Amino acid sequence: MGTFVIGAVMAIAGAYLLTNQVTVTSGFWQLWGYNAFGLSLLPFIVGIAFLFFDGASVVGWVLTVAGAVIIFVGILAHLDIYFRPTSLFNTIVMLVLLMGGIGLVARALRPRRGVPSGLDGR
Repeated sequence: MGTFVIGAVMAIAGAYLLTNQVTVTSGFWQLWGYNAFGLSLLPFIVGIAFLFFDGASVVGWVLTVAGAVIIFVGILAHLDIYFRPTSLFNTIVMLVLLMGGIGLVARALRPRRGVPSGLDGR
């Protein structure tokens, strides 16, 4: 149990330090040089209109879900992710904490030879 807890703490600390060094920005949605965010809202808005008219409308649900997926994928596709400059030592510490923690958690979850499995001791 101790190996698992130490590994989880190490992995969480390493992941926090690593993601703390990342800067995420967003760009403009462009389609052939024009702002295309409004165009991506069109299926979503039409689907919502169909659902307000008839809540059981299959077309309304398909358009609403497809519109939400288009918006979500569009947001993800236009993210720019940068790793901020940091020292090599700090980067190594972050990666060792993350990977070492994952390794300890995996080791703690692996069944041991010669030890009965199960919580009841059988």
